[in-house]
Amino acid sequence: MATEIDSKQYVAEQGTLQIGPFELSSRLIVGSGRYENATIMKECLELSGAQCITVAVRRERLHDAEGENLLDFIDSDKYVLLPNTAGCYSADDAVRVARMGREILRALGNPGADWVKLECLGDSKTLLPDPVATLDATQKLVNDGFHVLCYTSDDPVTARRLKAAGAAAVMPAGSPIGSGQGILNPNNIRIILEYLKDEDPDYPVIVDAGVGTASDVAQAMELGVDGVLLNTAIAHARDPHIMAQAMMHATLAGRQAFLAGRIPKRLYATASSPEAGMVATHPYPRGK
Repeated sequence: MATEIDSKQYVAEQGTLQIGPFELSSRLIVGSGRYENATIMKECLELSGAQCITVAVRRERLHDAEGENLLDFIDSDKYVLLPNTAGCYSADDAVRVARMGREILRALGNPGADWVKLECLGDSKTLLPDPVATLDATQKLVNDGFHVLCYTSDDPVTARRLKAAGAAAVMPAGSPIGSGQGILNPNNIRIILEYLKDEDPDYPVIVDAGVGTASDVAQAMELGVDGVLLNTAIAHARDPHIMAQAMMHATLAGRQAFLAGRIPKRLYATASSPEAGMVATHPYPRGK
């Protein structure tokens, strides 16, 4: 008797993403910046299926280029907000902005008040992280009671030091922020996963930055990372609404492919049809 397959059950079995005390049903985290307007942003957040939304905390206190308060378009009862320190170039600036974000979200009663996506950049051209300043800021924020999600390079040694400093999650870049180049060095991501998960298999590693399209997300998830954080790939797509849906499906497909386990790559073909019971044939054509 055939057993009915429950596709929703298989989706649920991908598991939730646990970062410190936060449990997320979606492994896709999306940003709220760089959209044409706040209305499109709101619609894309919904279509992405994300539960966690990053918001850049600056002096303008979460207002976009048109002067609209982004929080008027993000349901803080539906989404867990993740304040980030985008645009900070020193540990002191990053710590100050993180504390500002905590006060804003505490006033809203949003559970995201106690965590932060730490960005501490080295220069404005590459937007690559400053590893020394990032480590310094991580230590200060952890001591201040934050659950710190660290944006970092794909250097395994730096990733290991950030985890040792108390980071709740390490987020290596696939490629430079907003570049759309995808995962440039999958081997380094694999080494980071090996280093950080040897002692704690549940420690979260999240690819952050450089994603350009859905196949990049699927590739990252197939490597075994726990989630993907992206923004520009949706916001600047020709059709952000369709891309938001594509990213949702790619995250799920990549996670399921990782859990399923891919077949090994081989140099030569392997017949997919069974050879047992086949009619014997001469190995060479007649006359040869």
